[in-house]
Parts: sequence; structure tokens; C-alpha cells
Amino acid sequence: MKHSSLIATTGALAIALTVAGCGTTTGSRAGSGALMGAAGGALIGSLSADAGAGALIGAGVGALGGYLYDQHEKGYID
Repeated sequence: MKHSSLIATTGALAIALTVAGCGTTTGSRAGSGALMGAAGGALIGSLSADAGAGALIGAGVGALGGYLYDQHEKGYID
């Protein structure tokens, strides 16, 4: 693994762990999901030379995941 990839991976993990516990409202859970998704998407996208597209896709998927998690926690979906 390249040194820069190791730094990016470590940074993405640190951000994800920091943001993972955040959120009690729908907006904050969707927002933290979007941040984690963007970090992961940028990391994966950087390996294929398109970090921007990876971040956008990851942010969308993360926001959706955060929203669905929030709805599950509120008991609206099983």
C-alpha cells in the first residue's frame, strides 16, 4: 500500500469513527451518514482515480443509510 493511501485510509477511519456516534435527529443522522459515505467513497474512488465521483456516490448512499437508520430507531420501519 502506498504511503498516501495509508494516510487516506487512516484519515477516513478516524472521521468515520468520530461521526458514527453523532445524531439523534433525522437530519443529523442523515448528515453524519453522508459524511461517512463521502469519506469512504472518496477513499475508494481515489483508488480508481476518480475520488470526486466516489465521494458523491458515497454521500448519497450514506445519507440514505442514515435516514433509514433513523426511521428504524424511531420504530417506523422494521
